[in-house]
Amino acid sequence: MKRFCYAFAFLGLLAATAPAQAQRLGYIDTEFIMSKMPEYAQAQIELNKLSDTWEKEIEAQQKDLDKMYRTYQAEEVVLTEPMKKKRQDELLKKEQEIKAYRTKQFGYEGQLFKKRQELNKPAQDKVYEAVEKMVKTKKLDIVLDKASDLTMIYTNPTFDYTEYVLEELGLATPDRNQPGLKGPVKTVTPPKTPGSAATTATPSTDSRFESDSGTPDVPAGTKTKGKASAGTKP
Repeated sequence: MKRFCYAFAFLGLLAATAPAQAQRLGYIDTEFIMSKMPEYAQAQIELNKLSDTWEKEIEAQQKDLDKMYRTYQAEEVVLTEPMKKKRQDELLKKEQEIKAYRTKQFGYEGQLFKKRQELNKPAQDKVYEAVEKMVKTKKLDIVLDKASDLTMIYTNPTFDYTEYVLEELGLATPDRNQPGLKGPVKTVTPPKTPGSAATTATPSTDSRFESDSGTPDVPAGTKTKGKASAGTKP
């Protein structure tokens, strides 16, 4: 799968010789695309069946080895040294055979690896062809694969062409490549300044502008209206 991803990265980098100001960049997610393809899903089912079959074969061989070892332990006290050596060699040989079989089936470039390449190739070829069509339609110069080993620290959805490839494959969904819904707009009313011209005759007291004593400061020499305090003549 990684080699498949590298192929798309290489496909995009072929346009590196074009003038920088004329380059158009985009990226796709091949893992997401493949996951939507019925033929790819069928390939995974077949691979899982093969894997389960081989695992059961290895388990059966391991049970035979365990049985051989228990038999050896039970009979060890009555065996001669040459007989012990022979039985130990048989156990070692059986263990090595199991390891070799596991490597053959599940190891690097083993049977499972080769079968995966074989079964996935039809789906990969279809994706490759769809990418070629999409690149020509959208007039892109470089296409990167988000699913490859190439590290993409940030991806702007504006340059995501995955859905266009799915369209070429007939697997597009209406809820993709659509602008996000805008949330409610919140407005903040600025606080009123005490004593402003727009303030009414009896404004409500804004606690944020109260003095510590609760009584507003009055400049010296300013006459105040209202009732005089107790003991003071009007």
